[in-house]
Amino acid sequence: MRTRAMRRTLLTCITVLALPWMAQSDPARTAPQVIDALHASLLDVMKQATELGYEGRARTLTPVIIESFDIPFMARTSIGRHWEQASEEERKRFVETFTRFMVANYAGQFDGYSGQHFETLGEEPAIKETLVVKSRLVNPGDEDVQLNYRMRQVGDKWKILDVYLDGTVSELALRRSEFSSIVRRENFDALIEAIDAKIAKLASGSDAS
Repeated sequence: MRTRAMRRTLLTCITVLALPWMAQSDPARTAPQVIDALHASLLDVMKQATELGYEGRARTLTPVIIESFDIPFMARTSIGRHWEQASEEERKRFVETFTRFMVANYAGQFDGYSGQHFETLGEEPAIKETLVVKSRLVNPGDEDVQLNYRMRQVGDKWKILDVYLDGTVSELALRRSEFSSIVRRENFDALIEAIDAKIAKLASGSDAS
């Protein structure tokens, strides 16, 4: 796994070959349990990274990402006021592209295993009826990575709204700055093309930051 690449490209950011138990949501799961399930899936993919290849990792993680994250909210927030100006077709297309990008980020970054494990450290209340689940990725022989997840209930499920690398750096804020800038300078088609290029880089094993 490319720990240093994670510090430049935040994990961002969610199929038929997926783990069957993950495909079935459990509305009774607490927020920390959602994070534990996400981390368990990530570790499983890391351990099988070479065998699965990028495509296999992406197929496995697609339903996990969709189940764990509030992707429509994250997609909408990542382009700010431009969401209101977009057509229904543009919104649909962007959410689909944003979903693929999140999956690519995880499938591309979690591409190997060398003894890492996750630790869930607890939770604390946050603004607007959300909470933050604190965790870290322990890397033997390298720096640990602190990953904090801001979450809220969507219906009867806890969903991730944002990921804070090193406890403070908001993935969503970085995406909003980047994506809104592209739409402002050009248009939605240009943004989709830019994200597709990032996905292609991740699929090829390159850094898409």
